[in-house]
Amino acid sequence: MVLPTGNITVTEDFEVVSEAELPTRTYKLDFERGRCVGFIDRRKAMEQAIYKVLNTHRFAHLIYSDDYGFQNMIGHERLFVQGELPRRIKEALLQDERITSIENFRLEFEKDEAYVSLTAITIYGDVEVLREGIPFVQS
Repeated sequence: MVLPTGNITVTEDFEVVSEAELPTRTYKLDFERGRCVGFIDRRKAMEQAIYKVLNTHRFAHLIYSDDYGFQNMIGHERLFVQGELPRRIKEALLQDERITSIENFRLEFEKDEAYVSLTAITIYGDVEVLREGIPFVQS
């Protein structure tokens, strides 16, 4: 292989596209039936991406990097969950460059389950998230 050793001059104009401008069109997934049922884009794609991240066990699937998914809280005491769960959820969601921040994070407990609501601020608009029944073991 021969690599150029001198200066390279570009003679044509070209447009640089930022990541925020890249298309977000993706398959629309029907999670109940386990099927692709069309296509979605922009905000709807973000809603699906958030749902997927929070419902995919981290480190469990070789197809995803170790940064993708949610690390469950089973086996931890309530006090630990109260401090750690918000961090884990924010960490999981903020791996996606289209999500700029997490706001209005609320955490409530009922018996041995945690209920979370939050707003994900994305480049396509705000997405309200409600995650019910995150199990853990209460002391």
